[in-house]
Amino acid sequence: MAIYRNKSTKVDVQIGAMKSIYPQFKVTKKKSTEVEFVGTLQPKPEYRKYKISVKYRGNLKPQVKVIEPELVDNPPHFYKTSGTLCLYHPKDFKWTKDKLIAKYILPITSAWLYFYEVWLETNVWYGPEASHDTNKNPKDD
Repeated sequence: MAIYRNKSTKVDVQIGAMKSIYPQFKVTKKKSTEVEFVGTLQPKPEYRKYKISVKYRGNLKPQVKVIEPELVDNPPHFYKTSGTLCLYHPKDFKWTKDKLIAKYILPITSAWLYFYEVWLETNVWYGPEASHDTNKNPKDD
């Protein structure tokens, strides 16, 4: 009896999910355990489009950056030193390499962009939040 093994890697699964759910995102860099997706998100039709970079790094937290338009100085829920968005608190959500960027990270990113747009208009962050020091690098746990 032959034994067939699934040869696809976690990176291949991430790429497949992204192509299926978010075809506007393109793969720009691929290693055996890391891939970067670049594409646009628009949280609501009346809001502008954002060009986003998302790095999948296995069990390390994905890194999400806004490429354009440039964010204002000192936006809420933003890590200044790494230039990445703070999307969730590690006590509320635990990232693992088996979770899909397309299913978990991009919907949270779209919500972050929505709350950012509202914050620009009202100066109030209506999204979920937990207090933390945004000057620190996010931990890669």
